[in-house]
Amino acid sequence: MKRLLMISLPLALTSFTAASAGMEAGALASIQQEWAGCQYQSESQDNQEFCFNHLIERNQKALTEQPKNNALKIWLAINKASLAGAKGGLGALSLAKEAKALLEDVIDKAPETLNGSAYTSLGSLYYKVPGWPIGFGDDDTAEKMLRQALAMNPEGIDPNYFYGDFLAEDGRKQEAVKYLTKALNAAPRAGRPLADQGRRQEIKMRLESLK
Repeated sequence: MKRLLMISLPLALTSFTAASAGMEAGALASIQQEWAGCQYQSESQDNQEFCFNHLIERNQKALTEQPKNNALKIWLAINKASLAGAKGGLGALSLAKEAKALLEDVIDKAPETLNGSAYTSLGSLYYKVPGWPIGFGDDDTAEKMLRQALAMNPEGIDPNYFYGDFLAEDGRKQEAVKYLTKALNAAPRAGRPLADQGRRQEIKMRLESLK
């Protein structure tokens, strides 16, 4: 049975128009930065769960104030999935299902949001969550979603990392190394040093496991 792993997607901010750059960009950037702290600087599992629970409350409040902000909706899904990864086990499945519903809503309404990042997040859920009859996991759907994410953001660190990780789990080592190496060499993201540092460490560990 698959293990529900951490869904950790420190996504890059897309450009905002001048009219929307203030409150929306500020709320999103703050949530992204706090996510990186929860993900990479928590001192224990309990501390990480507390951190993500607090962040989900903040994210939900921001989304309530800006209900049409699909970027905040993606990040609420990411934070719920990250909490699921921190908790682990079958008890995390309800959080994963909540994240899935949020991402499906974004894909239905505004799939281009954050360079198609909802596809990356949902594809990751599909290959990390157990399949039927326990969960909704499905490798064929995962690959379809992850390839769509790459089509929309071919140079991004996250779509390349998660597709490479999927390929590694699927036993396709040579292909996995190609995408993981591309992820490792992706351009740094403005204002995201902690997230980039943590992600690159994960990529290096995955590449090392394939040697």
